[in-house]
Amino acid sequence: MKTINKIILISLAILTYSCEDILEEDITNDIVQIISPAKDTKIESNVVSFKWNSLKGADKYRIQVFTTDQVLLLDSLTTKANLTLPLNAGNYLWRVRAENYAYQSTYSFPSNFSTTIPDDLTNQQVILSSPDNDKFVNFINVTLNWIPLNKATSYSVKVVKTSTGEEVFSKNDLTDNSVMLDKPTLEDGNYEWRIKAKNTDSETKQYSARKFNIDTTSPNQPKNTLPADNSTQSVNTAVTYTWSIPADVGLAKSPISYVVEFASDVTFNSIVDTINSNATTLQYTSTTKGVYYWRVKAIDGAGNIGTNSTGYKFTVN
Repeated sequence: MKTINKIILISLAILTYSCEDILEEDITNDIVQIISPAKDTKIESNVVSFKWNSLKGADKYRIQVFTTDQVLLLDSLTTKANLTLPLNAGNYLWRVRAENYAYQSTYSFPSNFSTTIPDDLTNQQVILSSPDNDKFVNFINVTLNWIPLNKATSYSVKVVKTSTGEEVFSKNDLTDNSVMLDKPTLEDGNYEWRIKAKNTDSETKQYSARKFNIDTTSPNQPKNTLPADNSTQSVNTAVTYTWSIPADVGLAKSPISYVVEFASDVTFNSIVDTINSNATTLQYTSTTKGVYYWRVKAIDGAGNIGTNSTGYKFTVN
């Protein structure tokens, strides 16, 4: 009997912790070792590359940057052991800690550094503002925007199709901080845009780069699966609705979400409810008896809208 009681107590103790807590490594007393910028580092650039040693058991890292009077400028999470950030000229402190699902390490001791922005552009970078990296759009006249770089007098931009390496757009000696792609046609696909800044004496050592996706193909038409057409349901009872959709065969496959509509008429002129879903299933409860219809359409991440599925009828008793 004593043995059985011990087993029960041990089992109860284990159940007080989640599975994630049991599997995650306790890093509470660990400290992340910073690499750069080290104490008293002087940086001549508009960007700072933060680096630190990886910590065993960490899933991500939280980096914080302060002014010297302790004003928090940045609090960011990253899964990498490095992060490059734009900073104005000034004096700063930074620290980093490791995190996983269940635990957080101790912050590293704050390290101070300073930045100045010279006339020489060699070690500087152009900061890109839009479109966001890997954004999906459904048009070809994409406008590229960046933050003006101090001391730069002109910019060179080029756009490359990543699948082939073909340069599809190029402009030099731009004095504005934006440019619109004036190509009459661009195929669906993934593109990388690159920009370099120049002045009379220097230019940035490397191109700043981001990617975007052109997707002008509408999603396929979904097909209702369950509940079947002409089904009967009980009022105030949750019902699982499911549908299928053919695989996307377009060159740029943007993520798909769905809009499910419930109506009291077969023509869907009287919509009684609209539900959004990121999966091909959802649960819905009808609270009023009557005859209803449901259908679903797909919308992709570029904004393309597909055709509605054929409406299915159901009766709520």
